[in-house]
Amino acid sequence: MENKIRNFCIIAHIDHGKSTLADRMLEITGTVEKRKMKEQFLDRMDLERERGITIKLQPVTMEYQGYILNLIDTPGHVDFTYEVSRSLAAVEGAILLIDASQGIQAQTLANLYLALDQNLIIIPVVNKIDLPAADIEKTKKEIVSLLGCQMEDIICSSGKTGQGVADILTRVIEKVPVPKIAEKEINNLSETAIDTSLRALIFDSNYDEYRGVVAYVRIFDGQIKQHDKITLMATEAKSEALDVGIFKPEYKSTGKLMTGEIGYIVTGFKDVSECRVGDTIILTSSSIHEIQPLKDYNEVKPMVFAGIFPQEGNEFNELREAIAKLKLNDAALIYEPEHSEALGVGFRCGFLGLLHLEIFQERLSREYNLDLIVTTPSVAYKIYFRKGTEEIIRSPQKFPDPSEIEKIEEPWVSLDVITPKDYIGSIMKLLQEKRGIYKNTEYLDESRTILHYEVPMVAILTDFYDKIKSVSSGYASINYEFLNYRTADVVKMDILVAEDQIEALSTIIYKDEAFKRGKEIVNVLKETLPKQMFVIKLQATIGGKIVAAERISAFSKDVIAKLYGGDVSRKRKLLEKQKKGKKKMMASGKGSVEIPPDTFIKILRR
Repeated sequence: MENKIRNFCIIAHIDHGKSTLADRMLEITGTVEKRKMKEQFLDRMDLERERGITIKLQPVTMEYQGYILNLIDTPGHVDFTYEVSRSLAAVEGAILLIDASQGIQAQTLANLYLALDQNLIIIPVVNKIDLPAADIEKTKKEIVSLLGCQMEDIICSSGKTGQGVADILTRVIEKVPVPKIAEKEINNLSETAIDTSLRALIFDSNYDEYRGVVAYVRIFDGQIKQHDKITLMATEAKSEALDVGIFKPEYKSTGKLMTGEIGYIVTGFKDVSECRVGDTIILTSSSIHEIQPLKDYNEVKPMVFAGIFPQEGNEFNELREAIAKLKLNDAALIYEPEHSEALGVGFRCGFLGLLHLEIFQERLSREYNLDLIVTTPSVAYKIYFRKGTEEIIRSPQKFPDPSEIEKIEEPWVSLDVITPKDYIGSIMKLLQEKRGIYKNTEYLDESRTILHYEVPMVAILTDFYDKIKSVSSGYASINYEFLNYRTADVVKMDILVAEDQIEALSTIIYKDEAFKRGKEIVNVLKETLPKQMFVIKLQATIGGKIVAAERISAFSKDVIAKLYGGDVSRKRKLLEKQKKGKKKMMASGKGSVEIPPDTFIKILRR
């Protein structure tokens, strides 16, 4: 049966039309009825539809011309590259989708290199040819230069109109090889046992309230049937396959999955830690010591860290369960418990980028109805102490006393910026401001270049993507990956509101940017905090020294409004009484200021 199966995915830069192309494929193959069809059908979350981006990989099984086509739709943003890498490990071919009006972009190259590392067959496609700004010939030349293919190998399509989509499916059938059977790395087993030994790779998973963990798998060896007893090789957890089936794109029970197929297994696990992405599922009847597990995914390296705390302390257990379930569905996430004197108990979470953090926060709020406090994001710093030890610090709250520190190192990334040559000057100026080190320039053609830089990770943490788009009129695209650690001159800056330290706003910054950053934060606080009955002092401090300050004036109540005439001493007496009352309020601690959750978000985005 496997010679009738084709497994492939779509890879592209963000907003190059992957989801729309997948919609047309679903229509042409009759996988989804027309009356049920809607835009971005494979984007299952409201967040994906609202933002117009794919966040989660989504598999679907289609039937076309007697063949079974297993498609995995992948994200395009750099923060979700780990989703793409997992998809590539489950397929034999990839459609490289390129927007005819934008040409090759940074994430196009990054995803292509990931696919080539997996030795996948690449099918180049120029999409959005119906757009007025489409430059088909120029885009084709870029692809030929990149892949070394022939012009006739490139398919032109429009995900919007459906033009060329049938040609893509036909090319998939012709070019993508039949599912590769994993090499039999099994010892001391008979040929009969080899033929029936199951090895299934978990490339994604989900949590069902009623059925437990649902594993998304690619069957590399053997077969699995409903009610088979299964074992996970890494955790050695045992269970039963409560249900087995394929994606249509909803779960469709088939009772069996054969070699080469992509589908799901309802494991019944209630403890989400027992079933992790990258693990190998085998039959319990097989010996776990005699079967070689399938190749696991490379360990993900989070680049951005932030504290996540429940606004209400009694919601910690709900937060813990919610994060555990999202971890099952988001393998790039890492987290560990964290305690803060000001914020209580929560978690220090690691993300691949700021968008990853924003999406995670939104999902916790929407899917689990949690009110959260998110601390200012930071990168992981390597601290070398004078006593000869070293430590990785992911939180400003754990920043040691400066007198104990020998030196501090920060993470750097290699950054690629693809841009029309007209914007090279403005982009280089921006990267110079961000402490970037220029390496070289590579020309894609006579009008488009790739700028290669090395920059500190913290420099591209927050507003860099928006600024790149701004200085390039929206034409530039970026991709980055971790490079190494280098020495940095950084300090911890604390924020005081009404003379109370707000731990969630503490941040690690470059010493020479302390005043600028401190001024930005206190200005945001001044704009967003409501007035109180007393003056609110806003201060940014480093080691007790104030580097920036603002004040929010007191809410003025007219205490002398009830007076009509009389001696001026009566007015003065009432004003003095009010003044003493405000002073007493501050002294008793009733003058503390509560920071609204949206203020943290505004500072984060600033």
